[in-house]
Amino acid sequence: MTTLTDFQAGLLLGILIGEGHFGGDGRQPQVTLRMHTDHEALFLWLERALPGSKLYGPYHHGGRSYFQWMVRGKTLRDQLIPLLDQHLSPDLDEKAYRRYREMKDRYRL
Repeated sequence: MTTLTDFQAGLLLGILIGEGHFGGDGRQPQVTLRMHTDHEALFLWLERALPGSKLYGPYHHGGRSYFQWMVRGKTLRDQLIPLLDQHLSPDLDEKAYRRYREMKDRYRL
């Protein structure tokens, strides 16, 4: 597992609370982050911070330009879920916590 500093873990958690999607494709769970291409450096850092995550794009659709970052499989199970389990709580952000729990329940994580 990649070791993140407290700051890096907080940054990742904050980004996922504000912009992330906790869901899946019907077969497997995934955490997705979609943001404007202006944030390319941040996306490249996310790829380094969570080896095994994937960056897609840039996409240009409907007048928007964006990247999409996804975490699935072993990287999700072994790296991101332990971090979220440790730090994400309803006291911190009830909506994000609920979406996270729904993903975990749906995919029996």
